[in-house]
Amino acid sequence: MDNCPLCLAGNEQLIWENGLVRVINANEPDYPCYTRVIWQQHVKEMSDLPESQQLAFMRYVFCVESVQRDILAPEKINLAQFGNMVPHLHWHIIPRYKNDRHFPGSTWSPPHFEQANAPAQYQTWLANLNSLKPTYHQALAQALAQL
Repeated sequence: MDNCPLCLAGNEQLIWENGLVRVINANEPDYPCYTRVIWQQHVKEMSDLPESQQLAFMRYVFCVESVQRDILAPEKINLAQFGNMVPHLHWHIIPRYKNDRHFPGSTWSPPHFEQANAPAQYQTWLANLNSLKPTYHQALAQALAQL
């Protein structure tokens, strides 16, 4: 599709890709290891894919979840697939922590505090999480290549 932002792979941090999926860092400041798995072909719904491709797609999503658990040790991982704003099949894999600004609410819930007024403990925690990003991306690329 000509104007689909997910078809037009632009200014994104690519972690890994093959002919089926593209895995990117979502570049969300509050969630430095927030990852998207994007189906390469412009498809709107999971049910638009044949069952074999549905299963293959979910293997990539679950691989991301597993690597996040192993490397990032989150409290919880949120998996979401909406497509309301961008009707191109993709999954959000979001590691969640008790320290994040929205926990236990959703990532789009009102934050418990504003970024500008973030306590020092939060800033330290976020810096530590950011420091894990290269290790996470490398481990994720290696795991995805094994599928």
